[in-house]
Amino acid sequence: MKARSVRLREAHKSSGSASYCSILWDLDGRHLVTASASDTSVSIHDVSQPSKPAKALHDHRAGVTALAFSANSSSLATGSIDHSVKLYSFPDGEFQSNVTRFTLPIRSLAFNKSGSLLAAAGDDDGIKLIATLDSSISKVLKGHKGSVTGLAFDPTNEFLASVDAFGTVIYWELSSGIAVHTLKAIAPNCDAENSLLNVLSWSPDGETLAVPGLRNDVVMYDRDTAEKLFTLKGDHERPVCFLSWSPNGKYIATSGLDKQVLIWDVDLRQDIERQKFDDRICCLSWKPNGNALAVIDVMGKFGIWEPAVPSCMKSPTDGALSLQAKNANGLLLFDEDDEKPSTSGSLDDAIEESHGESMPLSRKRLRKQSVYDDNSNEDSDGEDGLMRQIESRKRSSMKHQEGVRGSKEDYVSSSKWAKSKMQEAFQPGSTPAQTGKRRFLAYNMLGSITTIENEGYSHIEVDFHDTGRGPRVPSMTDYFGFTMASLNENGSVFANPCKGEKNMSTLMYRPFSSWANNSEWSMRLEGEEVKAVALGTGWVAAVTSFNFLRIFTEGGLQRHILCLNGPVVTAAGFNNLLAVVTHASGCLPSGGQMLEVKVFDISEGTQPVGCHLPLTPCSYLTWFGFSEEGQLSAYDSKGVLRVFSNQHGGSWLPVFSASKARKSEDENYWMVGLNASKLFCIICKAPESFPSVMPKPVLTLLSLSFPLASSDLGADDLENEFMMSNLHLSQIQKKIEEFSAAGLDTSELDDDAFNTEAAIDRCILRLIASCCNSDKLVRATELVKLLSLEKSVKGAIKLVAALKLPMLAERFNSILEERLLKESKGTSLTTNGTITNHTSLLRASPAPEITKVVETTSTSSSATMPQSHFSRHEKIEKANNMVGGMEPCKNPEGENAKIVFNQMKSYQPINPFAKKPNNQEKVEEKRRRDMETCKDASIRNPKEGVNQAPSIVASRGISNDGSNQKQSHGPVNPFAKASSNHEKSSLLDSIKKMKADHADEKVNNKKQKKKQEFK
Repeated sequence: MKARSVRLREAHKSSGSASYCSILWDLDGRHLVTASASDTSVSIHDVSQPSKPAKALHDHRAGVTALAFSANSSSLATGSIDHSVKLYSFPDGEFQSNVTRFTLPIRSLAFNKSGSLLAAAGDDDGIKLIATLDSSISKVLKGHKGSVTGLAFDPTNEFLASVDAFGTVIYWELSSGIAVHTLKAIAPNCDAENSLLNVLSWSPDGETLAVPGLRNDVVMYDRDTAEKLFTLKGDHERPVCFLSWSPNGKYIATSGLDKQVLIWDVDLRQDIERQKFDDRICCLSWKPNGNALAVIDVMGKFGIWEPAVPSCMKSPTDGALSLQAKNANGLLLFDEDDEKPSTSGSLDDAIEESHGESMPLSRKRLRKQSVYDDNSNEDSDGEDGLMRQIESRKRSSMKHQEGVRGSKEDYVSSSKWAKSKMQEAFQPGSTPAQTGKRRFLAYNMLGSITTIENEGYSHIEVDFHDTGRGPRVPSMTDYFGFTMASLNENGSVFANPCKGEKNMSTLMYRPFSSWANNSEWSMRLEGEEVKAVALGTGWVAAVTSFNFLRIFTEGGLQRHILCLNGPVVTAAGFNNLLAVVTHASGCLPSGGQMLEVKVFDISEGTQPVGCHLPLTPCSYLTWFGFSEEGQLSAYDSKGVLRVFSNQHGGSWLPVFSASKARKSEDENYWMVGLNASKLFCIICKAPESFPSVMPKPVLTLLSLSFPLASSDLGADDLENEFMMSNLHLSQIQKKIEEFSAAGLDTSELDDDAFNTEAAIDRCILRLIASCCNSDKLVRATELVKLLSLEKSVKGAIKLVAALKLPMLAERFNSILEERLLKESKGTSLTTNGTITNHTSLLRASPAPEITKVVETTSTSSSATMPQSHFSRHEKIEKANNMVGGMEPCKNPEGENAKIVFNQMKSYQPINPFAKKPNNQEKVEEKRRRDMETCKDASIRNPKEGVNQAPSIVASRGISNDGSNQKQSHGPVNPFAKASSNHEKSSLLDSIKKMKADHADEKVNNKKQKKKQEFK
């Protein structure tokens, strides 16, 4: 049934533009108070006499922006653009005093539960806490960066919550005045519009703080931890601009910029009623003793929505009185209720207070006011007097309410115990049981196992994502009631909790194919319950309630029984590796789980990994397993995915955060698996947190990404690519070490490592370009030192030269020269001879006119080096030769063959990205000439080596005693170390000298041509 439209009438004249307006009910529900930022007056409306003109208060000199009632509605506070806060008695509206003044407009006011403190804030820096007894300033709370637009005292007077125009919320502890929680930018930014103010509100029980969210919703935060609890998201098309709790806390009303007002059932988390208005509703107020909601829009028109909650539902006031009594007895700072404002008094006064319920309300207010007046001179000496009064009230209340306090402490302690309960064991990839519905026992990258319970038995099916992998696995009738399962390429394992009179738990393994009949087997455990199962290559594992890890062979042989340190949480397998997560200790006081993980190598009988499993604070583990490459991974309830890496001695790295990846607040990622670069998950829409079997879930691929800070470089994608590539490279290097230790061929892994290094270099070059464009030259210098290949360093030099940064280019040149000098001093690898070639030099692109001589006693001597290193270095050398590098030639005569690397004769700048020439004839001709040179050198020096006479051999750095020492005959290599007879020259000097010699040679050639022509 559609609600009746709310009729609005004018309360304040509008200036033609939107202005922030306020509206409040008094405690009796007889009067409404309204104000407008475009009107200097405050109006008091008698609801029982609508035709009666409103009473106007004309004490402000500018528009009124804030209203606040004390808890018993005996005092009304108003704040204005004229920078003043005024106090009135109510309902007569008599002016009492100017409470305080600011230097800028005031935006928000709030009384605490007892009415002894008034909080005021606005565009000024700081929130003032004012003692209403004498208008003295008790404290000034500073921490917001913008205008404070919303204030709310916790009903138990322990906290004050505030929100500013930038959407930052702060929890203030009243006793100390410190900020205990700061939530930055969680509410909309309303700094640009004065008619729009951020607000927030505590629930009547004080356990939840409601704040407008960033996604047109309302977000609920926990009172003690400030953690996000849940959201209310409905049909608001634009951000929420105001909210108000019903007296009993069951409902909440919200208004949005879309001109809608929605009524929410907080327990159901859905809207139950709505109204559409002509203008934006900027303020709402529930009637304290009725089913009515007062509204006012930005044009100064107000009205009453009655009934706001459908009559068929629970009234918004049911239970409100008991809730208020509970809060009054549970005050932490001001434990006296409104009928007990003073700490002094006789026994007769106490008796009179105990029977005060029969007194008229007006008489009680008058007596309360007189008591305040009598004690104003005694207990109102500023902040010290206020704090003494607070402590006195606390001591007094402890005597009268000890029993209530004790029961509350028991409740709090029990609730904390419930929050800190240790996580129960679970099976990765399983979903909870649902009556009459099929659910997943296991779901991974290979396939799924589903079950549905019938009368007395269950029906289990195994399906593979790749239907072409083989014959379909027949379904199984389950009479054991299996509740957990695991799946791999070879088979599946099932287990159930303890059942029957003997309290038996059953473990069953079912292979998909076998050469023998009856290869299926089962084990029964009496009084010992299976908590988690896992599968690997040739083994089956089960972890039990006795903290036993039972390992079986694929054929059913009981192989090992190990004791674990604590109760199991989950387990997973990959090839020979079994990972088990257990509780390391009890939970933290905040409720965080303390978990540890151990990885066992079943085939080797070793434990390669044993460490704590990190989780996001106050979260729990939701998925655990291995990536497709065998990387240990964990996913927690806060949406953070971590992988285990050998970097830094073995550390967990966060490679994905759901909070940054999700497109909407109602998205939940149900983890399935991952590979080196992608996360595989199923997206579930709130309130669902897991997928259903039908319709068939759709896998979604999300890119892995480190949760990086916002960089001033603006190249977050490049930095993430750089870090992910380094993580991938470390994984490859670990595999190379394992393969080498096992004597396996690593040539394919060497290729992967080289390609990854090249990809990292390309990423670094792009980061260097970004640094140069952002004038971050120091960071660019750090990056160039991380380049692996020499040609990449040269590419960086060309890059900065093209960007016209000569000083940076010179620094890069120095780094390159220093690297080459260090490499030239590296230790040589020898095998019955001398190999004067460093591994890193083989990787580098050869510089012009560089010639190396390698002597070996036989061609088989190279076999002493690992084949993997040779294969990789040969590929690098081949790549370098394609860029115009060195061509080897061998002397086939004689046992002691010499390999001479002849360089191209003409000097040309080396292009690291050049391609191999297509003209094979020129290449073959060059090889033929080099072979003739080698033969000529060997003929002239049959025993001693190369003679000093032939200049062509001497120029290649071979001494007359046949050694491999480099001679000082001309600039052979500008990057090589100088001989002892000459001083060391820098890289730039060598290049300049080579260019000068080349120019002189051209001049001489021209002169000779002219002489010949003259002759």
